[in-house]
Amino acid sequence: MDIKKIIEELIAKIKDDKDFGSKFKSDPVKAVESVVGIDLPDEKINEIIEGIKAKINLDELTEKAGGLGGIINKILNK
Repeated sequence: MDIKKIIEELIAKIKDDKDFGSKFKSDPVKAVESVVGIDLPDEKINEIIEGIKAKINLDELTEKAGGLGGIINKILNK
């Protein structure tokens, strides 16, 4: 089982499907289980959930930093 691949698939689903994203926020265990389709041990489910949360937070931080860079460039180039 490729946990990294599962995390990437779930992140794409969260970003593409707002209903699934809401489901993940309210009950991440059930959301992950509904997509994975097999019964995983709790430690694997939690590993997947933490991987998703970390990746989403990193993506949001990168987007915000990119936006900040654009603002700084506009100020500096005036």
